[in-house]
Amino acid sequence: MDRDEEWKTGLEVGQIEHEKASSSEALGDDVDEAEGKRIIRRIDLRLVVVVGCMYCISLMDRTNLSAAAVAGMLTDLDMVGNRYSIVTLVFFVTYIVFQTPSTPIIRRVGPRIFLSTITLCWGATMIGFGFVPTYDALLGLRLVLGIFEAGYFPGCVYLLSTWFTRYEIGKRYAVFYLLGCVASALSGLIAFGIIHMDGIRGLQGWRWIFILEGVITCLVSLLGFWLLVDFPDSKRMAWKFLNDRERAWVVKRVAADRGDVATHKFSLILFLKGGLDWRVWAYAMTAFCTNTLTYSLAYFLPLILRNNLGFSEGVTMCLIAPPYAFGGIWMFMMGWIGDRLHVRGPIIVANMTLSLIGIPILGWHHSNGVRYFGSFFVTAGAIANVPATLAYQANNVRGQWKRAFVSTSWVVFASIGGIAGSLVFRSQDEATGYKPGLYACIACCLLCIIIVGILDLSYYIDNKKADREQKHLETSHEEYQPGFRYTL
Repeated sequence: MDRDEEWKTGLEVGQIEHEKASSSEALGDDVDEAEGKRIIRRIDLRLVVVVGCMYCISLMDRTNLSAAAVAGMLTDLDMVGNRYSIVTLVFFVTYIVFQTPSTPIIRRVGPRIFLSTITLCWGATMIGFGFVPTYDALLGLRLVLGIFEAGYFPGCVYLLSTWFTRYEIGKRYAVFYLLGCVASALSGLIAFGIIHMDGIRGLQGWRWIFILEGVITCLVSLLGFWLLVDFPDSKRMAWKFLNDRERAWVVKRVAADRGDVATHKFSLILFLKGGLDWRVWAYAMTAFCTNTLTYSLAYFLPLILRNNLGFSEGVTMCLIAPPYAFGGIWMFMMGWIGDRLHVRGPIIVANMTLSLIGIPILGWHHSNGVRYFGSFFVTAGAIANVPATLAYQANNVRGQWKRAFVSTSWVVFASIGGIAGSLVFRSQDEATGYKPGLYACIACCLLCIIIVGILDLSYYIDNKKADREQKHLETSHEEYQPGFRYTL
């Protein structure tokens, strides 16, 4: 089959799927406003909360390395020099490689089976972390962890985007990531309690951090297998969730919002075609800049508090929570404002500006108390930009497979930001207060602001052309949506 025939086959399948979706949408015509609100609340409680709680466990498992480092792992495994940075980095090697196929796989096998299975696998891997005898064994398990965690975040981002309209998704991404940030806020407190198990069964306290959190992850995966839901247009049913009529109503309202509910048969050409749009790579760079900050904080804020600001081990673990708690409040507030005002770019700029205010305070003020206060601003701006940049790209693309490609590229570049975040704060810079790492974070903030400015200018120009009927926006192999406009 040549390329033209494959293209036509994809179109025919897509048209058939669209006709099926259109016929089923009639089922949802009798849903009134009050019932519609009840349906959305059920989706929020069942979908957003469940995937958010599972992501909470994911972040806790991914970042508990810093708590273990403070609790004695560096000494016990002879992690001198750059070894800690290398351990944080290798996770992203397999994490990046195995992300690309995750979106087509989740479409094929379904979110309930795919997400719960990989969660169970990485939970078992975390338990193994508690028994590593050497630094080399720890490196190997970090690579394995990257394989299993690779599909979770892009899968969840894609799944959430299929259930909500463009100006509902900002708050939902914020709640999803907010629940994840609960892990970052509480991980230090939980670790502080767990390290008091030091000596039980002959294991050090830092080993119990990995073992107990791994057991919790395995239990949560079983909960996910029971409660996770499928895509709104899927015929696979979920336990005590929406019926066919209610799902048809969801499909109809999403189709009316952006007109891309119908899914064409998977084709590598259709999937990769999304990369021809230069804006896709601009979204990816905002992900890189944002996640360089978030991972730098996750991996090195405890070490900065302990080694540079001079707080004790116990106090350090307790001080991790307040900046993330403040960041969670700020993040939800900005998500609500973005949805209410139908804006995305200015939200990202505001978040990065907040981080730009906090970084110099954290790095250069003479008072340790004031420097700790600066970490609140840095943390809030950084973590709030994760759902903000996700909503930015989700609002400005059409087409299921382009959406899948954009979600994947966003997460891949976010992971590359994780690699950068694990390298910018080097152990040899401790004596200087980690200044090179702080400069790198400032550069990421400025670059992100510039990229968003360029994107918003291009959106403004294209929207004006569309208003004058001089240009059609986000046209592809799928049907044209006349009323579609970019969200600045």
